[in-house]
Amino acid sequence: MPTYRERLWPAAWMYVVIALIVPATLLVFTPISLVAGVITAIVLVGAGVGLLLASAPTIAVEGGALRAGRASIPLEMVGDGVPARTEEARHERGPGLDARAHLLLRGWVDPVLRVPILDPDDPAPYWLVSTRRPEELAAAIEAGRASGADAS
Repeated sequence: MPTYRERLWPAAWMYVVIALIVPATLLVFTPISLVAGVITAIVLVGAGVGLLLASAPTIAVEGGALRAGRASIPLEMVGDGVPARTEEARHERGPGLDARAHLLLRGWVDPVLRVPILDPDDPAPYWLVSTRRPEELAAAIEAGRASGADAS
């Protein structure tokens, strides 16, 4: 049973951007064939929406591990998460970013959680993860670490 699970779905404005494919495609194809333009627009919009949905990563704390997209790390190898919002989040993603950090960032999700890595052999000093609920994710990591320590 997951302690925390979040899917970083694209923001609504991303679908509006995808919808702009329709007039652009019709503008290009209408002089050739209106039917070809409509069919091409439908295919391109469908592909765009499909790519947006397929590329939405999942963040989860389950089975004694933190999973962010395809990456996973045992909870005993991470420290307490540090949530950041607005200006603090902008600093974490920009001037305060360590180039060695493992990143799972999405431009349409403002808050981030910085999760320190305790493994001395890991080249990444921390993970920086976009999340709409950074405080809940930090609490889930802490609870998962505590339950893992109790089981040992």
